[in-house]
Amino acid sequence: MSNKIRILHEDCDPESVDDKSLPCTAYFVTYVKSGRKCYDLVMAGKKVDIFDHYWDMYRHDLIEFKQSSGTANPKLYNPPKGKK
Repeated sequence: MSNKIRILHEDCDPESVDDKSLPCTAYFVTYVKSGRKCYDLVMAGKKVDIFDHYWDMYRHDLIEFKQSSGTANPKLYNPPKGKK
């Protein structure tokens, strides 16, 4: 994995994108893996770092990535225990 991104939660619920407690630099990535849609919650300083990471892994199975509804300061964010 790239040092430029931090995967907060792999294969998460698509509804988690509306969580206001997420950092403002969190993005919701949608891609296809083994024939099914998967959703990751990822944090990065730049959108291009997310694109590069997922494009290298999934190429044409990358569907989209969009910013979450989070408003927290990324420097102060600590993910809840039990999540990546």
